[in-house]
Amino acid sequence: MKKQWLPAFILLIFSGCITNPLTGKSTMALVNNDELFASSFQQYDEFIKENTVISGTAQARLVEQVGTRIRQAAEKWLAAEGQGEYLSDYQWEYKLIQEDTVNAWCMPGGKIVVYTGILPITQTEAGLATVMGHEVAHALLNHGQQRMSAGVLQEVGAAGVSLATGEKSSQTQQLAMTAYGAGSQLFGILPFSRSHENEADHIGLILMTIAGYDPEESVPFWERMSAQSGGNSPEFLSTHPSDSRRIGNLQGWIPEAKEKARLLGS
Repeated sequence: MKKQWLPAFILLIFSGCITNPLTGKSTMALVNNDELFASSFQQYDEFIKENTVISGTAQARLVEQVGTRIRQAAEKWLAAEGQGEYLSDYQWEYKLIQEDTVNAWCMPGGKIVVYTGILPITQTEAGLATVMGHEVAHALLNHGQQRMSAGVLQEVGAAGVSLATGEKSSQTQQLAMTAYGAGSQLFGILPFSRSHENEADHIGLILMTIAGYDPEESVPFWERMSAQSGGNSPEFLSTHPSDSRRIGNLQGWIPEAKEKARLLGS
């Protein structure tokens, strides 16, 4: 039995993968998007009921306007790739929430929230497009699905460690599980999350450019975010890339984003 769990583990990984049309990469899909989207929409509705939604103001209208332009950019890009049906199950919604937290997020399936606390840092429409492009990219890249799939793998791996040490002393079993938990977090989950942030920065930059925004504006936005945050924890201990790495990456991607927008007639 002990020798059989590893092949099954490998089979699980390769049998649950799909190819993303925006990146061409094969990604984990051990959780069905139909179930994930349904759960996401329900959680979003509950969140909206429990929080203060700003509507009818210039800022609320701007969030809606930017979100619509980013969505249309995604539709244009995917249509050009012959993947227009990819968005058929997405249900886009853009809400401005009264909250001092400097944050925004997009749930699987296209439900977007922007907190009022981030608006003093976005400052401009292009700054807001940088944020919303990034969040929409997370949804288009199915990062929620991948994170849940990674959680499934982590649980399977833990079961494997438990099986492999089943005949050892309880102290040895505890040490093995502790080492596995720390190792999978430091060398698995955290780099996995940083990879997602890099992908969302990259695809988000292209989306905002296709939508007609100046990608150069993404750099001062992240510079303002860096100043506001007062620095980062070491990158290897963080789920996000360092501010300097993020800004450097964006600067390197700007020519690509402009060329993609030009090819799509934006």
